[in-house]
Amino acid sequence: MHLPNLYEERRGATRRHVFHTVKMLIGADTAPRDCLILRISDGGVRLYVVGFDVPDEFVLLLSGDDGIEEQNKFKVVWRQDNEVGAELVSIVQRPGIAKPERLLASA
Repeated sequence: MHLPNLYEERRGATRRHVFHTVKMLIGADTAPRDCLILRISDGGVRLYVVGFDVPDEFVLLLSGDDGIEEQNKFKVVWRQDNEVGAELVSIVQRPGIAKPERLLASA
């Protein structure tokens, strides 16, 4: 008899633990806010946020070890205490692309 593994990964994308501070854009007239990425995958992030409310959609300014920054738009899928899970909606700007779309036009 085969018993299911309770800790078996069932997500489509592998998650990586990163503990990396990034900037979050939460509104057109608001300065970027700091938050901590706890986990990241190709399809989303798990964040730790203190001191502000995270809107349903937001943009993260992500930079790699090479210092290259990109802006990615996310949508919140769950909230628990100071943690937020969000899925990647679109890449707003990547290095080398001429001009980004308006980040938070409706905010």
